[in-house]
Amino acid sequence: MHINCPEKILKAIALLESSGYSAYAVGGCVRDSIMGRTPNDWDMTTSATPAETRAVFKKFRTIATGIKHGTVTVIIDSEPVEITTMRVDGKYSDNRHPENVSFTQKIEDDLSRRDFTVNAMAYNPKTGIIDPFGGQNDIKSKTIRCVGNPDIRFNEDALRILRAIRFSSVLGFDIDEKTSQSIINNRSLLQNISKERIRVELIKMLCGQNIEKILTDYKSVIFEIIPELAAEDGFLQHTPYHIYDVWTHTTKVVPSIEPKSDLRVAALLHDIEKPSMFRLDSQGVGHFKGHPQKGAETAENILHRLRFSNAEIKHITTIIRLHDERPDGNRFHLAKLCSEYDIDNVKDTLKLILADAHGKNPEFFDIEADAVHVAQEQIEFMKENHACLKTSELDINGNDIMALGIDRTMIRETLEFLLDEVINERIENKKSALSQAAKNIIK
Repeated sequence: MHINCPEKILKAIALLESSGYSAYAVGGCVRDSIMGRTPNDWDMTTSATPAETRAVFKKFRTIATGIKHGTVTVIIDSEPVEITTMRVDGKYSDNRHPENVSFTQKIEDDLSRRDFTVNAMAYNPKTGIIDPFGGQNDIKSKTIRCVGNPDIRFNEDALRILRAIRFSSVLGFDIDEKTSQSIINNRSLLQNISKERIRVELIKMLCGQNIEKILTDYKSVIFEIIPELAAEDGFLQHTPYHIYDVWTHTTKVVPSIEPKSDLRVAALLHDIEKPSMFRLDSQGVGHFKGHPQKGAETAENILHRLRFSNAEIKHITTIIRLHDERPDGNRFHLAKLCSEYDIDNVKDTLKLILADAHGKNPEFFDIEADAVHVAQEQIEFMKENHACLKTSELDINGNDIMALGIDRTMIRETLEFLLDEVINERIENKKSALSQAAKNIIK
């Protein structure tokens, strides 16, 4: 099979080979090319040592990005190319990194240390695809399988546990039975992985096409990294609107919202406090009053723990906090929400509310969906007509208020009152009308 490598890769391979070394494109770029996908990155491996690699590319700018593990970055045509010496990993003592590496001349040795068969392939324009572990067959059968013994692979590097289910989610592949069982058996090893790396894999996983199956089949792994979610599993809701337990509901909500990281994370965590806030009334109907607010607080703790940024945390928790604000056609209430929480946050909340409806009793879906669509149209109308939603958008400011004889300490309260009047269309957003309303406050 021929793979169309970028010119920078072909140039690097040619230079290494002309100096007597072997060189290959390797890993994910080969996998994606075989699948007909455009690779995000092109990595290379070579029989040249790091020092020899730098000598080959002495006329290029080189960066010693990972000399300890054999990696040199070469700038070719203004673009970086990572070239790593073929290696065999030494003992892993922290479930993440080898204590040492030894270089090898055999591409098969290098491929044997890699995580999954679909990632353990190399390509050279002259020799074609090097595939000693059946990666091409596993691509055809859509299977994620460890290279060698999965228990050994996961004990070497526990992050591979999340990488396996991330690849399954993103590529839509099933996980080989032995690999799958090993993932579940070794999930506690994830406690040895940094929260930053867990966050990266979690986000990619959640945005995958196969995420509902992952959340269903590997819920014990998800609960390992976010134990607060475990209470949802099997928790019945006892309402006519819900036909699933809370966790099953969540597994259906996540894939029903567009695959953007903040939205998918909000969908995952939106009902996290439903079990703790559950109350059963005298009619045997379940209620969860206050669960969005408490859920937002719990989500904030989780997101801090997983090293999400402050901006991401604010956005996600706002959506969670608002997701029970069901649209009822009242555009004034909707405008107040947009004013208080920002119009984009409310738009994203409506996306979550619609996704939430996909995880409920289908008998009520059309009613909820229609309400969301009406609210979305109202928001678009507000945007198109530049509706006043902030005090800064009023046709009057603090100096104008003071000029009317209102005390400085009352400026903010007065502006907020005027904004409320404008939002409810009791007065126009014109300076004369606003000034008169402010004067009436004095009187």
